[in-house]
Amino acid sequence: MKRTFLVALAGLAMLSGCQQTPSAESTQTPSAQQAQEQTSATGAPTATAARAAVGQYLQGQPNAALYVLDSASVVEVDDRWQVLVPRTDWAGRMPNRAAFEVDKSTGTVSTLAVK
Repeated sequence: MKRTFLVALAGLAMLSGCQQTPSAESTQTPSAQQAQEQTSATGAPTATAARAAVGQYLQGQPNAALYVLDSASVVEVDDRWQVLVPRTDWAGRMPNRAAFEVDKSTGTVSTLAVK
């Protein structure tokens, strides 16, 4: 009986360490949708505009304080930007950054899975 309990407890501990980033469609709040609509009118032609679009997107998220947008890195990939934003609650683990994708023409922000 004790062994089964310990195995179950160890399994729960391992599962609590796993973190998944929810998709953008399921987590958008009304303010995030408004920010995305504002950005989509102008698009994101530069890396600075992509970082600003992600910043607007994150303002509408309930856990916005966990992201360190000042330390974000932006990479150009064809017709979109990939923005990697460090998270304070992920310090000491890998990956320690959340990934977002910004469409250059529309400015639409979506989340990416981090491996």
